[in-house]
Amino acid sequence: LKELEDLSKFCEDNNLYLFMDGARLGHGLTSEISDLTLEKVAELTDVFYLGGTKNGALIGEAIVINNKELQQDFAFNIKQKGALLAKGRLLGIQFLELMKNDLYFELAKQANQQAMKIKSAMQERGVQFLSDTYTNQIFPILSNDVIQKLSEKFEFYVWKKIDENFSAIRLITSWNTDDEPVNEFIEIIKTEL
Repeated sequence: LKELEDLSKFCEDNNLYLFMDGARLGHGLTSEISDLTLEKVAELTDVFYLGGTKNGALIGEAIVINNKELQQDFAFNIKQKGALLAKGRLLGIQFLELMKNDLYFELAKQANQQAMKIKSAMQERGVQFLSDTYTNQIFPILSNDVIQKLSEKFEFYVWKKIDENFSAIRLITSWNTDDEPVNEFIEIIKTEL
């Protein structure tokens, strides 16, 4: 919260707009260490969006324009630039449903919890991480042999080569990651480490 407040003040003091990329906003807001709320994001930014496809929507994001100056002619400009979908209003239905009963945030929390389950199991085995994360993305550093074994059953990216024997991988859980693949991944980690 403090960082966003500082950015907002800096932008205000310097006549700048503050835009927040919200692709993973649900995951960030539901992180166990987050003190930020959606209401504060809306209060402190000029524009932000709610990522849809990373949190259960079929397609699209929902843009929120808080700054009245930026709202002027927004829909007209979208149409003029060829970005207005003929049936675009249908995309909004997804967000209406996702916002009911906090489903959007429950789905994000589910993804975070599954990632933290993997992270915890890896920490118990002494795995180090490229960075300490608390959302649905984790970056464990593993031996290239273990990475090879995991890649036989799971899709992920090698994020960074650490040295000749170790690399950091990027693991991402999603709104629909259930226990079965998470437990299978953890079992392989326990066997290989």
